[in-house]
Amino acid sequence: MTAQDQTLAHYHHLMQINAASHLIRSARRLGILDALRQGQKSLPQLAEALSAPTHPLDLLLNTLVTIGLVEQYQEDYALSQTGQLLCQYDEDLGDQTWERLVDLVREPSSRENHDDQLQHHRVAATQWIHTPAAIQAAEILNVGGEESETAYRILDLGCGSAVWSCAMAHRGPQATIAAVDEADALVAARSTADSIELGDRFETIAGHPCEVELPAEHFDLVLIAQQIGCRGHEEAESLMRRAIGAARPGGRIAVIDLFSGPNKPTLAETIEALRLELGTRAGHVRSLEQIQQLMVDQGLRSVQFAFLEASKENLGMAVGTK
Repeated sequence: MTAQDQTLAHYHHLMQINAASHLIRSARRLGILDALRQGQKSLPQLAEALSAPTHPLDLLLNTLVTIGLVEQYQEDYALSQTGQLLCQYDEDLGDQTWERLVDLVREPSSRENHDDQLQHHRVAATQWIHTPAAIQAAEILNVGGEESETAYRILDLGCGSAVWSCAMAHRGPQATIAAVDEADALVAARSTADSIELGDRFETIAGHPCEVELPAEHFDLVLIAQQIGCRGHEEAESLMRRAIGAARPGGRIAVIDLFSGPNKPTLAETIEALRLELGTRAGHVRSLEQIQQLMVDQGLRSVQFAFLEASKENLGMAVGTK
């Protein structure tokens, strides 16, 4: 493929992405998504519900089927599973966040007014997308493997929906989890644990991860998943110290987050880096050297790093030993 062909293909791809985003917004504004959330409908039924003519409504529906937001069953249309998840978590395609981008570029100090809790809520709500990466992380850490202890104790510090720790407990049938986060996040975390029937192997501790009281030197593994990137340096240090204090001597601290590596960043990575700027007061993507230095400065040894290939955002995992 020539350079000109690559340019044209890239241009066409960007225009399709833009068109798809407008299609989803139009479907929301017209009421199509709300109508289909109530149950599947035929074209005439949708037209009546929306007080709209069937044409070009049928053309719009066909396009929504093509991009996977809507499914068609003979004469009826229904929201796909992707469409249902979009309506539940990101119905506006993140417009409220991205509309702040111009103001941020013009006035970086506007970050001081950002509410970090909104970013934490978003992480908790959408963490399920990282399930394949969580399974890979459990394999790398060998939770449930030949070398694991009979009762492997995991602390999930700032658990969100606890996808990461639950994947590890699922792999290690004797593993137990203590999940720490604010009360709202723990509702999602409990739902995740119940979905894989962890039962009494899963307990919760409500409170801010940087403030809640934790058992000292108790856990074999402390997870800090998608938390460091949301925080400034001082708060990240505080979280790391608490994690180390809760780990037993010889225990491990695993930090899972988005890190900048030696290669050119992907679109997903650059978008997430911008999202941290838009959604937090001091969060940012750290380099591999920065996360290693943070862990070493707090006394961890044998810090190793691996990118999680199963992650769609190229998340990585840094592991150190107390």
